[in-house]
Amino acid sequence: MKKENHTLVSEFTFQGFSSFCEHQVTLFIMFFALYILTLAGNIITVTIISLDHHLHTPMYFFLSMLSASEIVYTVIIIPKMLCNLIGLSQSISLADYCATQLFFYLTFGVNNCFLLTAMGYDRYVAICNPLRYSVIMGKKTCIQLAGGSWSIGLSTAIIQVSSVFSMPFCGANVISHFFCDIRPLMKLACADITIKELITLLISLCVLVLPMVLIFISYVLIVSTILKMASAEGRKKAFATCTSHLTVVIVHYGCTSFIYLKPKSQNSLKDRLISVTYTVITPLLNPVVYSLRNKEVKDALLRALGRKSFS
Repeated sequence: MKKENHTLVSEFTFQGFSSFCEHQVTLFIMFFALYILTLAGNIITVTIISLDHHLHTPMYFFLSMLSASEIVYTVIIIPKMLCNLIGLSQSISLADYCATQLFFYLTFGVNNCFLLTAMGYDRYVAICNPLRYSVIMGKKTCIQLAGGSWSIGLSTAIIQVSSVFSMPFCGANVISHFFCDIRPLMKLACADITIKELITLLISLCVLVLPMVLIFISYVLIVSTILKMASAEGRKKAFATCTSHLTVVIVHYGCTSFIYLKPKSQNSLKDRLISVTYTVITPLLNPVVYSLRNKEVKDALLRALGRKSFS
């Protein structure tokens, strides 16, 4: 590469949803409402599971961990996005805010991927090895799986943040996104990013493809076991226990895989709109599909409110 004089930048501005400038207020109201619902739903889920001893099972342990992770995950992204939509706090510090946001985004985003994998394994054991379920999915195993998910997320974040912020940034200082993500940041680097892109691709393969393969194998075995059940009611009940998890998995992995495993895209607006799905929509899906459609959680909520049953 030819050596050129560049002015290094220390502050960035998010492009966000400036393409929809006439709809900024509408987007703010919509995203703010979704954010409040997401926080409320996940906080209620964590609280109910913690307080009700009927829900102290592996499945609900992982659900509470996922909800807690989603709370932090949304807090580091959505408030800043909302401020940008109404014209507040446009500039951000490269070294402080942007690096911190990317670090926590990756830590909890990857953590969510592996927590969903642990939940898939939990469903596999519950359906394929029900007699040994309490032995296999003991408290120690659950803590190890949750701790392993968090450790992988933390390690991934350290590697990626160190890789991205070891590059100099110069020239344009507008990030074509609504938060500090890897690819939009690398586009602003005034250095050869080939090795950085390779590192990002390899990490994406590990944290996206590996969990997807493990979940796929779990569900192949689950479906095979369910189809062998003699009772139609038993098959229906077994499928019902998996639909909530499968719904979240499809939405989460479908969108994140499209963003991080596809070739370079020139359509940054399309990427931003897809990113809304796994940063805003998916965190709301967790309490909705797991809690509002789950009789045990609804009964626990009613017990907490001092009621005996639904009308």
